[in-house]
Amino acid sequence: MFKQATTFQPLATRMRPQSLQAFIGQSHLLGIGKPLRQAIEKGMLHSMILWGPPGTGKTTLAQLMAQHANVRFERLSAIMSGVKEIRQLVIEAEKLAVEHQQTMVLFIDEIHRFNKAQQDIFLPYIENGTFIVIGATTENPSFELNKALLSRMRVYVLKSFSDEELLQILQQALTDQQHGLGKLTFDFPLSLQHQLVRAADGDSRQLLNLLEVLTDLVPTDTADFIITEALLTEVLQANLRRFDKQGDAFYDQISALHKSVRGSAPDAALYWFCRMLDGGCDPRYIARRMLRMASEDIGLADPRALEITLAACDVYERLGSPEGELALAEAILYLSCASKSNAAYVAFNEAMKAAKAHGSLPVPAHLCNAPTKLMRDLGHGKHYRYAHDEPHAYAAGEQYFPDGLAETRYYQPVPRGLEEKIAARLAYFAQLDQQALAVKNPSREKL
Repeated sequence: MFKQATTFQPLATRMRPQSLQAFIGQSHLLGIGKPLRQAIEKGMLHSMILWGPPGTGKTTLAQLMAQHANVRFERLSAIMSGVKEIRQLVIEAEKLAVEHQQTMVLFIDEIHRFNKAQQDIFLPYIENGTFIVIGATTENPSFELNKALLSRMRVYVLKSFSDEELLQILQQALTDQQHGLGKLTFDFPLSLQHQLVRAADGDSRQLLNLLEVLTDLVPTDTADFIITEALLTEVLQANLRRFDKQGDAFYDQISALHKSVRGSAPDAALYWFCRMLDGGCDPRYIARRMLRMASEDIGLADPRALEITLAACDVYERLGSPEGELALAEAILYLSCASKSNAAYVAFNEAMKAAKAHGSLPVPAHLCNAPTKLMRDLGHGKHYRYAHDEPHAYAAGEQYFPDGLAETRYYQPVPRGLEEKIAARLAYFAQLDQQALAVKNPSREKL
């Protein structure tokens, strides 16, 4: 199962660890005394989900578990396989259990890609022990897997490798004579090794793939070749130009887009939008983030921003790429040029803090609904003032906060766009409240 071929195998495949002791990282799962480590060492395997980013060792760990338990290991890809392949493996697993009294370990890569019907197939066979299922996923299993399947499997979360762990993996690959690059003769300065590690962003497969591309450029007829910063930069630029939704490039570029819009820089916002499209980012993701911009950074300063963004999202859904991308570009330009306000965003967060801090304060009786006689007898709705019947359609001095919570101004409109008018209207209402309060309590007028 672990026998390595001498040709046509990527470095990342050749450098797979052959034992738990050689496995680097995931100490929170595989450290001495950890439950998963103990289960593996005792050969007490169970169905599980390995959830983590790409290149964190999910496949390797599954292989090592099967190897340690000395059981047959079969692998399925949810992208390439269907019901037919699953049923064939069920037949083989049942035959193995009868003839050899052995349980099969079935590793399913990208298990979240199976639909509900495919996931349901596994339920009875996991329960009766026909095989042990180890599923690998980069997506949150709470959202992507059926609850029935998830309830029969334990979930283990794998973490991205630290820079120190990746450096250890890198140096093993550089010195390994049998499987790695130990037979090559070249100088790779430590400072540049650190640059390569940072570029891999916690992904060991990405690290070894980059290293392999880099060393493919090393001449075989030179004993004193030096990896230079220029050479490393060339390899990294060629490799990282495409958009990586799991890496720093993704978060940095969407951050740059958002901050360009917030900073009213339409040209920069348009550039980052095109950079992301050129790199293969799903326009729907950008559209969702644009809706966030419209409500978080523009808000009531220009309510049309949200309407225009929603319309652009709808146009994209109708036309798709590339025609629909123009509508999103127009919306980005509008968002960038619109008046800015985060007043609604700030107010929402402050009100949420208050709601959590003060617990379940009762609704004042005059604000309660009173659909029955009993409720009316209890005072529900009594003395409620219908705003439309009041001057200016405003019940001056009315109490809307619960007893025990002081009236608080969460929403502070900014002096820009429509919110400038909103601020003036709220100030007028506040003046009416003061006048009503003075009539109700004349002594306060002297304060």
